[in-house]
Amino acid sequence: MGNWLRTNRIAAALLVAVRFYLGWKWVEAGWHKIADGFNAAGFLNKAIKNPVLETGTENAMYPNYVAFLKHFALPNVKLFNFLIPWGEFLVGLGLILGGLTLTAAFFGMLMNFMFLMAGTVSSNPWMILFGIIILLAGPNAGKFGLDYYLLPALKRAYRRTVKRQPPTPPAAPVNG
Repeated sequence: MGNWLRTNRIAAALLVAVRFYLGWKWVEAGWHKIADGFNAAGFLNKAIKNPVLETGTENAMYPNYVAFLKHFALPNVKLFNFLIPWGEFLVGLGLILGGLTLTAAFFGMLMNFMFLMAGTVSSNPWMILFGIIILLAGPNAGKFGLDYYLLPALKRAYRRTVKRQPPTPPAAPVNG
């Protein structure tokens, strides 16, 4: 199954549907926040204040994450007010267009896990599942998209950059 998902053209075509669905969900979520305005402060305060209620346990499930929200995210809420909407929108765009597909899927899943740890279940588990399918497919997930042109160009650019670096001189012998 794994090899089929990674190499088969039919699998690549089916992955277009998965990419479009997942991408549309991200674009829609991001665009609403961009167009309507977004302030993460209320969400962050709720996640910090009630980690016990959100997780349904006696103790905060993710004390390190709550500390991150309290000591970094909330004091820098303006940064997150920018990163979340544009991150969602760009992840969706990357998935729909098939450009840097694996990177988009990875960062989408990262956001899904962050939302889950903050206590929001919503559609996050489904989106993570679709993201895993895309990651398992590897480059085949973007075969019918911009990745068909973009990945070979990035590989050529990387190889040229690596070849330009001067060779490392041999280490001098140690005289004892």
